[in-house]
Amino acid sequence: MRVNTVSLYSSLYSGSTAIALPFGSYRADTPLVKAEYADLHVFHHHIYEYKKGIRNLILTTEKDKYRDTIEKRLQNENINYVIHEVGNGKINVYFGDKPCIEVVKRLNSKLNEQTPEEDFMLGIMLGYDKVRQCERYLRKKDKVVTLKKS
Repeated sequence: MRVNTVSLYSSLYSGSTAIALPFGSYRADTPLVKAEYADLHVFHHHIYEYKKGIRNLILTTEKDKYRDTIEKRLQNENINYVIHEVGNGKINVYFGDKPCIEVVKRLNSKLNEQTPEEDFMLGIMLGYDKVRQCERYLRKKDKVVTLKKS
């Protein structure tokens, strides 16, 4: 059985809500199509989870070279999003419900420079374990307090 990666590729990027099976007689050996699909596999899965209501906010780090493709897909799906540059050819893509995206826009875009409160809020919004987020917050807050006393 041969997988028609072009059909799979076009169905993923078209923004269509129809279910298209990636099977056919045409064999696509385009390395760029296969590489892009492989690189964005997790991104597409996150869109599936969002549309099923599993999550309200998604954060995924992707290669900057796919920014246009990512933005086109999110726009086609009518999903709110914001993209922050990370460096080293990477971007952080946040997408989800409008109120969540509005909060993300107000947070420090550099994750390693966020205050303990910003870090806590973002972790909770992304659905991380609440107890672990509380522990993380306390560690970060205690570190800030210790540094200020010195």
